[in-house]
Amino acid sequence: MTNPSGTESKAVKLAIVYYSTYGTNHTMANEAAEAARAAGAEVRVLKAQETAPQAVIDTQDAWKAQQERSADVPTATPDDLEWANAIMISSPTRFGGAASQVRAFIDTLGGLWGTGKLADKTFSAMTSAQNANGGQETTLQTLYITAMHWGAILVPPGYTDPVIFASGGNPYGASVSTGGEGISDTDKASIRHQAKRQVEVTAKLQ
Repeated sequence: MTNPSGTESKAVKLAIVYYSTYGTNHTMANEAAEAARAAGAEVRVLKAQETAPQAVIDTQDAWKAQQERSADVPTATPDDLEWANAIMISSPTRFGGAASQVRAFIDTLGGLWGTGKLADKTFSAMTSAQNANGGQETTLQTLYITAMHWGAILVPPGYTDPVIFASGGNPYGASVSTGGEGISDTDKASIRHQAKRQVEVTAKLQ
């Protein structure tokens, strides 16, 4: 399979696992998926299993609405990560780390880790927070530390495109500061660059 830039995608299989309370990381995952497919990858967009009590979700209209919007999105399983040769996680920041729903999913991967089935896959991460200093960098770094335990190959965007500077200058991964305003076109461009880069690097490694 040849992607639009003329390079071989070599059957890149990307699993994008996200958690989204109000919709930001869902949108980010879909943006990444679109760019990855355009680069020639097979993509699965998957949500982390909700762990919050339904009674709590029902008290917040925006949270409940996002739950309904994503009802048809498959829930991530360890089998999805075994299938993939590229993994991307998109999680909101919670007190400087990934959301508990994402960590709970990661805690189900011990069997894959123990048999070496997460090793040598590429890994990249994205995040969001309400404000620019809300813990995005530490969230991404701790996700990368987890991937290092797996033996995964880290593919952060670095400063490989001018859009990284335009979107806030985070070399670890796309990090959206929503502030209730949604995702800007510049942020979307940063997400798309990161996903395309991961597909291209994964293809070279296959």
